[in-house]
Amino acid sequence: MGNASTARKIGFAARVVTQQAGRTRLGAALWSGARAASSSFARVFHVLWLEVTGFVFFVLALLGGTAAFREYHKVGADPVNMNKVWAAGVLILVFVYFGVTSFWRARKRRG
Repeated sequence: MGNASTARKIGFAARVVTQQAGRTRLGAALWSGARAASSSFARVFHVLWLEVTGFVFFVLALLGGTAAFREYHKVGADPVNMNKVWAAGVLILVFVYFGVTSFWRARKRRG
């Protein structure tokens, strides 16, 4: 094989083994089952990822809501500092949007 790297040799050997295994009924069945299982696991993990990120966005929105509530009570009669409250409100809406769309994509992907 000359100066081929180890990774290249392993890749070549794996390709030869899968081609040879695909020629037998048992090898083809095992390969088909492995592809189906990996596809199923990938879909489940993708849905889990979407749900976890949606939850994180909802937690961030909740934290932003508490910060906005505190800032609103600090402002009192001074309307100049309302910009912090408005900024926190916009971030809350963005995080809630991301959380909702993440769960919506997960539900669509699950079905």
